[in-house]
Amino acid sequence: MNLPILSLVTFVPLFGALAILAMPKAQSARWIALGTTIVVFALSLVMWAGFDNANPGFQMVEKANWLGGGISYHMGVDGISMLFVVLTAGLMPFCIAASWESVETRVAEYMISFLVLETMMIGVFCALDLVLFYVLFEAGLIPMFLIIGIWGGKRRVYASFKFFLYTFIGSVLMLLAIMSMYWYAGTTDIAVLLNGVHFPRAMQTWLWLAFFASFAVKMPMWPVHTWLPDAHVEAPTAGSVILAGILLKMGGYGFLRFSLPMFPSATEMFAPLVFTMSIVAIIYTSLVALAQEDMKKLIAYSSVAHMGFVTLGIFTLTHQGVEGGIFQMLSHGVVSGALFLCVGVVYDRMHTREIAAYGGLVSRMPLYGACFMVFTLANVGMPGTSGFIGEFLTMLGAYLHNTWLAIFSATGVILSAAYALFLYRRIIFGSLVKPSLQTIQDLNAREIALLAPLVVITIALGFYPKPVTDVTTPAVAKLIADNKTGLAMDHAKVVAELHKGAGR
Repeated sequence: MNLPILSLVTFVPLFGALAILAMPKAQSARWIALGTTIVVFALSLVMWAGFDNANPGFQMVEKANWLGGGISYHMGVDGISMLFVVLTAGLMPFCIAASWESVETRVAEYMISFLVLETMMIGVFCALDLVLFYVLFEAGLIPMFLIIGIWGGKRRVYASFKFFLYTFIGSVLMLLAIMSMYWYAGTTDIAVLLNGVHFPRAMQTWLWLAFFASFAVKMPMWPVHTWLPDAHVEAPTAGSVILAGILLKMGGYGFLRFSLPMFPSATEMFAPLVFTMSIVAIIYTSLVALAQEDMKKLIAYSSVAHMGFVTLGIFTLTHQGVEGGIFQMLSHGVVSGALFLCVGVVYDRMHTREIAAYGGLVSRMPLYGACFMVFTLANVGMPGTSGFIGEFLTMLGAYLHNTWLAIFSATGVILSAAYALFLYRRIIFGSLVKPSLQTIQDLNAREIALLAPLVVITIALGFYPKPVTDVTTPAVAKLIADNKTGLAMDHAKVVAELHKGAGR
């Protein structure tokens, strides 16, 4: 491609934000934001169409001088990051459409915040320089902080500051690690660091822990997950969609891009810790989800449990586990986003998220009940939905690594069925006895247009995951090979040092 397609996909939203500044009327802002996100999604599909699935390396690379001293503006995508770019661009039009009627104050500022956030998120997945990655990774906190703090619920200020402080403090340690890597290697070029630089074992330990502090909070992993339920409950519907759909995935992407290939010995050393935290997250947060009376909180805790499957699969370092973790992130991005949209549909009508306030909606909202059922079954991991593919591959990878990991993680599947079906039964089934629900209306045309494509994607990927796995398979194979090569180099150095010591 002759066009700088990655820069276009990344920065077109900023041009949309500037257009809204020029025409800040509410209706103009809505249409400009929607049109901009649709254009970005179309560009991301052009990227996908031009992507060579057989090539495991970085493609569509753009590089230019930036800060000097080995720090450059460097962009590129491989089979792992490509799909996250498409997912981000694909979810944004849904977020704008979901906010069409529910956001009535400061509409222009709201749309600008989302467009700026889109630039930061896409940039994170395309960045091939550590400094560029860090700047975009951190800058994304600001629009999300504003979205929760201005357009959120009653405790929005508390939730926004908790979100900001948790994620920012973890990322400060990552900045120190990036500085150490620059001093050691003389460059922040990710491609060079992956292929031409090998960090000493002792240094790997501290670098791994510093990156882990940032990515574990971002996912979030237990026990640093407590910011997520508050952020979800207080965020507007579209904020919850993008938080669960994309922002959480930056942590998993960071593990894949940095921790596994760059710090192989540290990854091997700390894998048991990650497995323990993942199993606790899967079981503990599933049990907590069962006790929730707020729909958003229940789905938020289920997100933590599903991210436990992701980290479990990634750190098995089996092809099935890593591929399952990636697929689970993509599936969860669609399914969790759709579930939050479903919550937003009834919240816009009743202005409450309390589960006890509903019941018997199938009598008045059969279309809504059908859509909600598809996403609930996908959240459970029902065969024929996208949720099954990710969970099955992840547990297969866990079984190949350690049988007990698979056994403990399987309890999460059972518990997810318990809390998801509990939620569905109390909201959709039963008698329609509450007077406030007697006149509630089914999905309108806008809401059908929002949920129908997500239903199709959820079922299509459940039956035919090949378009995703074709893109990820070569990149995953390269990732695992790079990890094993680095591990072999570290073991060889240890043996050489032992022989040298014995010779003395």
